[in-house]
Amino acid sequence: MKKQIKKITERFFEKLGFPGDITVDLKEENTFCISVKTDEPQILIGKKGETLFLIQRLLVKILKKEISQDALIDLDINDYKKKKINFLRELAQLAADEVALHKKEKELEPMPAYERRIIHLTLAERKDVTTESKGEEPKRRVVIKPT
Repeated sequence: MKKQIKKITERFFEKLGFPGDITVDLKEENTFCISVKTDEPQILIGKKGETLFLIQRLLVKILKKEISQDALIDLDINDYKKKKINFLRELAQLAADEVALHKKEKELEPMPAYERRIIHLTLAERKDVTTESKGEEPKRRVVIKPT
């Protein structure tokens, strides 16, 4: 199935006009990570990764139709998601350190659910702070509070 996914993904990006180096790795059972390296990633990633997530949704629909099996797909272009996750983890730790030091809650900027989840998971093991999401989409944000 891995070879099939790679072939379909290569064809997909060629038709988009963005051929690139594509690798497909099996992360867990039925979960595939597709990594695309291309010369013009900014067009495919878009503002705050919005285009990347839309492309992923479209690619998932195509793959489901072509391979007739349920598979979870995680698409990354030029390591955008990997870098974003690392940035969010660092942001979470720095903000939590500030909250723990000053004993004053801190609201982070609004962010999509998957980014808030990274913040919550990063700080879940800390005993000196707690996190919660508040507000309504699209302005929902993480609040870090001292314990």
